[in-house]
Amino acid sequence: MRFLFIAGGGSAPVHASAPLASAARTAGHDVLVAVPEENLDLVVGLGLPARGVTDLGMGEAMLKDRQGNWLSMPTTEDEEMDFAGRGFARLSAAGYQATEELAEAWKPDVVIGGEYNHAAPLIAHRFGIPHVRHTWAIYDRTEVDWQGATDELKPELSRFGLDEIPGSDLFVDITPPSLRPEGAEAAQPMRWTPGNPQLPLQPWMYAKSDRPRVLITSGSRSVFVPTLGIDFFRPLLSNSLLASGDVEVVVATSEPVAAQLRAEFPDIKAGFLPLDVVAGTADLAVHHGGGVTVMTLLNAGVPQLVLPEILASAIPMRRVDAQGASITLDSSTAPAEDLATAAAKILSDSSYRDNARGLAREIAGLPAPAEIVKMIEKLV
Repeated sequence: MRFLFIAGGGSAPVHASAPLASAARTAGHDVLVAVPEENLDLVVGLGLPARGVTDLGMGEAMLKDRQGNWLSMPTTEDEEMDFAGRGFARLSAAGYQATEELAEAWKPDVVIGGEYNHAAPLIAHRFGIPHVRHTWAIYDRTEVDWQGATDELKPELSRFGLDEIPGSDLFVDITPPSLRPEGAEAAQPMRWTPGNPQLPLQPWMYAKSDRPRVLITSGSRSVFVPTLGIDFFRPLLSNSLLASGDVEVVVATSEPVAAQLRAEFPDIKAGFLPLDVVAGTADLAVHHGGGVTVMTLLNAGVPQLVLPEILASAIPMRRVDAQGASITLDSSTAPAEDLATAAAKILSDSSYRDNARGLAREIAGLPAPAEIVKMIEKLV
């Protein structure tokens, strides 16, 4: 069978899609990934065949309308969800034509897309083939972002006489069942597994010292989001707890940012790191609330202290907080004393570690991507 995966919208969604695509290849199926040009090297580097379908980048898709006009930034949770829904829709629309041409030539048997890769349901509708939709991170879809995407895609939907985004033949959710919100769409659960790039390891990446290890990251967007670069890390590393020497600090970030940090804070370890490997050594992870970062840490059973980059990042984390596996502060600019108090609480209270490990066990018990591939086979 031929599996067409439609991915992109930043590197994190690519990481989240890779395990299922790799499982399909391992099962003997032909796999091809349609992705924005900016993510092409990443997909190929993960060992998957890929075709670039748009030169529109995620940043521009989010921040500008279809006419290239700069948009006003949202200020509330609902506005952020609408903003994101429309941004992903614009990126999907930009890549649709080239993806249709790819499908016309390659003739896939099934199309698989992330929840906000809206070209996937349109391609499935256009060619009359099954559509599989999967979540990238903890289930966080709302009517607000879905309606925003639907409104943005009116030109594409009208071409097919549609007034809403087509549904899927199989909806796959990597959210641990205990973290799914009330009213969430029924779904087939799948075990979340890491799909991030790797690099040659050094011993400290997989084995720590006798001090508690605190892992800090602001995710893959630190490359192009200024507030997730050096300005995210500097206040944290100057914090009394993290600067005390009582804990070992490891920073996972882009190499340009890491070089600045190593120069200013010579006692820390910083670099572009395989997050899944380093996560297994952490006693606490401090981060911005990115979806794939959250899932990597949940999978590793690591307690989390979240400083949300945007208001909406806190929405799914509240359910993790309620399970006693994390603490989510109001924003990335929370007062230093609040951060120190929260970090100290997690490090001193073993229940956070126990609850995080409980969620990791729940994830480990879900069907693996290889089992989901067998379910997809039955759709055709």
